Amino acid sequence: MQVCRRIASSAACVWLSIVWAGPAAAQVGDAVKASSAATSAKTWIDQRAEIEEYLRTVEVVKLVDIGTGVTNPKRGELAPGGPVAAMAWKSIRPGRYNGFWESYKSEIAAYELDKMLELGMIPPTVERRVKNDLGAAVMWATPTRSFKELGGPPTAPPAQFESWNRQIIRAKMFDNLIYNKDPNLGNWLVDPAWNLILIDHTRALTSGRDIVHKMTRIDADLWERMKGLTEENLTAAIGKWIGRGEIRSILQRRDRMQEIIDKMVAEMGATTVFVR
Repeated sequence: MQVCRRIASSAACVWLSIVWAGPAAAQVGDAVKASSAATSAKTWIDQRAEIEEYLRTVEVVKLVDIGTGVTNPKRGELAPGGPVAAMAWKSIRPGRYNGFWESYKSEIAAYELDKMLELGMIPPTVERRVKNDLGAAVMWATPTRSFKELGGPPTAPPAQFESWNRQIIRAKMFDNLIYNKDPNLGNWLVDPAWNLILIDHTRALTSGRDIVHKMTRIDADLWERMKGLTEENLTAAIGKWIGRGEIRSILQRRDRMQEIIDKMVAEMGATTVFVR
């Protein structure tokens, strides 16, 4: 897997080939398990509509600088008693920053596409106003720790190893589809139940056919849903957030992925390539 690690004081990225093993990974696994062996941060799966509406309307008690990220996101402390205690607040307006096109709208489009593909890795994200600023409110998933905080990508214990690796495959496929040019170690999170959670998509869903991650295995179910994407159903789902050119770029990247997958199957066989 290749991951982009951002260099301090620079918009440049260093691409790292990450191996899911080694002494550091064992320490990471222990750190993750220390919180709670069964706690899942994906509390939104069975109450999406409720959480989405809550994020749109709840009082934001306080905004606090997170202190990380080049787009200056903030943590919004929410009124107590609801299904979500906090949110990430992204009010970056569409435009070019440090050489990259960024927009809070891409956060919402990525979430809506996650729902469309039944990926379940991006926390609920909605548009709302905070102090007269329009932006994206993203559910603060907790408990989680980023790969960066953990010192590197974790290796799951034997009981979760297969499920975890499949999540990595699916996340790489999704990043390739949305052209996520910023999949750095701080944007991949893991919870104590070994769920992979993806955040920060302000740079995603622009034009381009580049493939972000090298693919070695393909999740068959997710790929079938990706093959079902059309300009019509994408426009209905995310046309409010990105333009026609960007929607067509999704399909062009999907077609490029098809070319790569066809080559993989020709070289290794379908039973080796597809995870079912």
